[in-house]
Amino acid sequence: MLEKVRQVEDRVNEIDRLLCDPAVSADVARTTALLKELKTLTPVAEKYREYRQYEESAAAAADMMEEAGADKALREELFSEAEDAKAEMARCLEELKVLLLPKDAHDERSVIIEIRSGAGGEESALFAAVLFRMYAMYAERRGWKTEVMNVNETTLGGYKEISFLIEGEGAFSRFKFESGVHRVQRIPVTEANGKIQTSTATVAVLPQAEEVDVALNPADLVIDTFRSSGAGGQHINKTESAIRITHVPTGTVVECQDERSQYKNKDKAMKVLRSRLLEREIEKQQAEIAGTRRLQVGTGDRSERIRTYNYPQNRVTDHRIGLTLYKLESILNGDLDELIDALITTDTADRLQAMGEED
Repeated sequence: MLEKVRQVEDRVNEIDRLLCDPAVSADVARTTALLKELKTLTPVAEKYREYRQYEESAAAAADMMEEAGADKALREELFSEAEDAKAEMARCLEELKVLLLPKDAHDERSVIIEIRSGAGGEESALFAAVLFRMYAMYAERRGWKTEVMNVNETTLGGYKEISFLIEGEGAFSRFKFESGVHRVQRIPVTEANGKIQTSTATVAVLPQAEEVDVALNPADLVIDTFRSSGAGGQHINKTESAIRITHVPTGTVVECQDERSQYKNKDKAMKVLRSRLLEREIEKQQAEIAGTRRLQVGTGDRSERIRTYNYPQNRVTDHRIGLTLYKLESILNGDLDELIDALITTDTADRLQAMGEED
């Protein structure tokens, strides 16, 4: 591992030299690529430098112990210093292991999130709206922009389905574990007898695809226009501005009717289509490694219930990691960091263990 880290440090030094070269800095594309690589590698190089500082401190203390002679007090002090330095070296090594874990190539991307109502009728649609609000508020906390791509609203303000873009660096890394079935337990506003009802909604999280990720052949696309439908909007049912795109080879169908402009709806629909096709490729890759993963976190398996939101108990439970938090209102208002951090920590620990088993 240390040899790999030394190679990273050498590469960081090389990039620093290249960026000082006028011939390189004049090439905008190359400079951008080098800066992106530098951003990725710098944390590893800095942690290795910290490791080496403690290594030097431990060696210096050991050398001084040999020179301390019969001075017992000095020898004990130097021994303690050496042990502290070794403990810090061990900490740095553990942190380096995490830094060296293979990065998800899509982590820094923006995301398209799709929420669909499930079991529970109108109450499920209202819960889908609650989830959308929760994610939009979390995005706002992090300074990310939310843009609705397509929505099918019910008469009571719920969503049969809604897809939206959250635009911001690293958005996918924070949202990718939200994929799955979310369950709510509460007394519905439509329930006259006050009984607690269980409803579900499904969430799909797609890294936003770029044109270079997914090559689309126009001959593979069937594009239809139709009149928008839904619970509101002045332009509803007046113009054929809504767009439906079918990707014939995979049978993937996307719709967008959120904008008045047919052109804007087509542009949004193409973004969603590319992201869904990219997700298909990601799921193939995940299926290949799933057999070696002890804990499946964030694989996007829609058949599993991943989280329960229990209103009477003010409780949110993530079933994948057994975490229960009694702050439902805060979480629904976008306070998701504790949940997301716990999922990321569990996933990291699992990948470290898998890496150790491979070694």
